[in-house]
Amino acid sequence: EVRLVESGGGSVQAGGSLRLSCAASGFTFGDYGIGWFRQSPGGDREGVACISTSDGNTYYEDFAKGRFSISSDNAKNMVYLQMNSLKVEDSANYYCVAVPNDWMSMWFNPSAYDYRGQGTQVTVSP
Repeated sequence: EVRLVESGGGSVQAGGSLRLSCAASGFTFGDYGIGWFRQSPGGDREGVACISTSDGNTYYEDFAKGRFSISSDNAKNMVYLQMNSLKVEDSANYYCVAVPNDWMSMWFNPSAYDYRGQGTQVTVSP
């Protein structure tokens, strides 16, 4: 059974930090990139960042560059998203996804991922 389980969300004030974790199981970790998407109520699914588990390359959407950092521990099948300098507009449900290696050039497209988790809520207050 494929599972992607997120943790680490919560409520913080603007300017604060959170570290999200994604635990992956049930598939060959190295065959996929692992990314993070977010979605706020009434909003579209939005790619945040992605990491290639095969070569370690990282990718970020513009709003995440310089504030967010994605990393992985391949031995543990874990991916992390360190989020700093959080803004109110970062509030959303954050979920991790598994993107086949052949689709990594399109990692930010919701059609690219095969699997996703339920997500963890991030709320940033003024």
